[in-house]
Amino acid sequence: MRAVIQRVKRAAVTVEGQTVGSCEQGFLILLGVRKGDAESDADLLAAKIAKLRVFCDGNGKMNLALGDVGGELLVISNFTLCANCRHGNRPDYFDAEAPDRAKALYEYFTARLSDLSGCQTETGEFGADMEVSLVNDGPVTIVIDSEEFKKKA
Repeated sequence: MRAVIQRVKRAAVTVEGQTVGSCEQGFLILLGVRKGDAESDADLLAAKIAKLRVFCDGNGKMNLALGDVGGELLVISNFTLCANCRHGNRPDYFDAEAPDRAKALYEYFTARLSDLSGCQTETGEFGADMEVSLVNDGPVTIVIDSEEFKKKA
């Protein structure tokens, strides 16, 4: 499972011209679910993101977590994070999980992150053609992959 976390001043996602999710100061998270990912992967990422200290304290140091600043979350499913670009110029997505399983893990991750962070959480529409807008803060953009945690264990 791979997450791209962007610290934002605000973000929104629309489907067919209608806003389906938004957040103010906080994180916009793009989440890709790979074949073989499990709830344990979602648990790892949610716990790490909930405690990620990338908001500035009174001294201008990135030392505060999402909950410390009353941040909000917008979580968007994004199977293209599972792209394989090793061969040729057209990515393949064979590593992306099947839609039913991916949706279940995406929803599990979102609920788990919301519980752990205690923050308002909104989402996009799984499987839809979405337009995402954001004002990146910093910019601060971090990629976290659950596979990295498994290698250390």
